[in-house]
Amino acid sequence: MMDLFRAQSLRFGTTIHTETISKVDLSSRPFKFWREGAEQEDPETADTLIIATGASARRMNLPGEETYWQSGISACAVCDGAVPIFRRKPLAVVGGGDSACEEAMYLTKYASHVNLLVRRDVLRASKVMAKRAMSHPKITVLWNTVPVEAKGDGEVLTALRVKDTKTGEERDLEANGLFYAIGHVPATELVKGQVDLDADGYILTKPGTSQTSVKGVFAAGDVQVRLAFLLLRARALSLFPCASPLTRLSSSHTGQDLPPGHHERRHGLRRGAGSRAPARRGGGSGRRRLI
Repeated sequence: MMDLFRAQSLRFGTTIHTETISKVDLSSRPFKFWREGAEQEDPETADTLIIATGASARRMNLPGEETYWQSGISACAVCDGAVPIFRRKPLAVVGGGDSACEEAMYLTKYASHVNLLVRRDVLRASKVMAKRAMSHPKITVLWNTVPVEAKGDGEVLTALRVKDTKTGEERDLEANGLFYAIGHVPATELVKGQVDLDADGYILTKPGTSQTSVKGVFAAGDVQVRLAFLLLRARALSLFPCASPLTRLSSSHTGQDLPPGHHERRHGLRRGAGSRAPARRGGGSGRRRLI
C-alpha cells in the first residue's frame, strides 16, 4: 500500500528525498531545517511544514526483551498475530485498556489461549470491551500481574517471569508470545518547545484542522491523533494536512485569508462520492518536495 501511495505522489509531480531531518527552526518563516550529518551547514528552508513523524509503541525494556523482540515479543497483534510461531500457542497481552482487550480478542483466532496481564485489579477499558474480553472462553485475565523477564531457548520466547504487584510473588508463565498494548510514544522531540504539545507529547492542533500553534506548520497522523481514536477520525484528519497547506500558500499570495471551501474548489477536491484529480496548471513546474 505504501508503494502505491508513493507511486501516486510521484505521478502528481512530488519530488521525494529519502533523508533524516535532525533539526528544525520554526521561530520565523521561512522555516529552517537541517538534514542529518549537515547540522553545521547552511539550513534549507520551507514556507510550510507537515510534521508526520508518527508514534512508536511503548516498550517495557524487560530482561530478554531485545533477544526475543520479533521472535516472540511484539507491539502489534494485528501485524504479527498470524505468524506461525504463535499459532495454537499460549500467548500473553500486557495492558488494561481498550487496545489490550482488542488485541487479546484478536489473538484468540490463532492462540490456544491468551492471558491478559493487568497490573491493577480493574480494567481501564470501556465496559463493553472489558465485558467482551472477560467473557471470552479463550482469555484469562491475570489481575495485579506484570511481566518482569522474557525467557526462551535463545531463538524464540517460551515463557514469562511474572510478578504479583500486591504480594510480590513471582512465577513462570508459559507463553510463546508477548504483545505490548501499553500505549505509544509520539516522535515529537524534533519540535518540542517550538509547537504546543499535550502532557503526553502529542502535537496539539486547532479543533477540526491539522494546524499547530505555529502558523504554517501542520501535524498529521499518529503524532497528532491518539491511536485509540476511531479509524474513521484518523482517516478524515489525514486529509486536512494536504488541503490546509495549499490554502495557506494560496492565501499568502493574496495577502488575505480565503473563505471556507476555497481550497476545495481551487484544487479540484469535492465532497461526496468520489473526487477528480486536479488539472495541472501552466506556469511553473508545480513540483513539491516530500521529505
